[in-house]
Amino acid sequence: MRITRILAYRVDLPLHETTYKWSGGKSVTVFDSTVVRVETDAGIVGHGEVCPLGPFYLPAYAEGVRSGIRELGPHLIGADPRQLTKLNGVMDAALKGHAYVKSGIDIACWDILGQFAGLPVCELLGGRYGDDFHLYRAISQESPDAMAARVAAYRAEGYRRFQLKVGGDPDVDIARIHAVAAVLQPGDRLIADANTGWTQHEAMRVVKGVRDVDVYLEQPCLSYEECLSVRQHTNHPFVLDENIDGLDVLLRARADLAMDVVNLKISKFGGLTKTRQARDLCASMGVAMTIEDSWGGDIVTAAIAHLAHSTPTPLLFTSTDFNSYVTVSIAEGAPQRVNGRLAASTKPGLGITPRLNVLGAPVVVVE
Repeated sequence: MRITRILAYRVDLPLHETTYKWSGGKSVTVFDSTVVRVETDAGIVGHGEVCPLGPFYLPAYAEGVRSGIRELGPHLIGADPRQLTKLNGVMDAALKGHAYVKSGIDIACWDILGQFAGLPVCELLGGRYGDDFHLYRAISQESPDAMAARVAAYRAEGYRRFQLKVGGDPDVDIARIHAVAAVLQPGDRLIADANTGWTQHEAMRVVKGVRDVDVYLEQPCLSYEECLSVRQHTNHPFVLDENIDGLDVLLRARADLAMDVVNLKISKFGGLTKTRQARDLCASMGVAMTIEDSWGGDIVTAAIAHLAHSTPTPLLFTSTDFNSYVTVSIAEGAPQRVNGRLAASTKPGLGITPRLNVLGAPVVVVE
């Protein structure tokens, strides 16, 4: 089997809640997502998706995905999409860095491999654990009372994991955490995600201000060293996210006891192949994980679901369903949440069929 053509489509994903806000005044109203289509001489077609959280979250931006595919694509024509390790080696040799550019291609090739094998991708990634798994709901940054109201509403929909977007004024953030904690019930989990937004002294003030609250602290500061210092001054469970982009930093963080939970984002690692490596390393070290991505629609959600569902249940802290946040569906067969939980498709590959009428004409064609 050989790759004969690679296409990329641009699609806008507006939000149900209109705007998504996090630290530093950053916000997005419409997400610019790229759907990747990989065609083969065997007639099997695979799809992936890449959706950066704007150009100011990680070193990634939407047009960069499409420009990168124009550069990278010619090197992959004629390659066997089923040979994922070899394919990733070709991509890394042809384009240094820019992991997010490679993610959609890698996901599409896993979709092809699953269809060829007649198996869901999660079975190929290690096997399905349980019937479904917990989701978290990200709570956009608002006033303390408004965020507490959002959490109460989402709790009524079945969610039991809540990721508050903080990282602003420490006093307001302390109030946000207390307000939300007051509406939770036993068994719920609260994560205060600063998205690198606090300086070290601000993070220490928040730690002190919420010392009696049952809350996980996520990525308080920009640098690894700052986060480690905060970690060493708190008894709260600690989550690292933005600093975790490779196996080397994972090993360092484990040796430093820098976190209790780590967030693994598929596009940040460059696709399912390398995120699976990180997942398996974390599992071998006993580190709990949130399996997710920067953002996306139906296809990203499907990829997340397959990786999450093949993660040992005791080590899967939570995951997410980005397709429930947006107003546009780009694929049939994508997993849908039920009572705050999600399950990967049981169909071969990712189990999705893109809605070509929604995607429109391709903006990149490589053949």
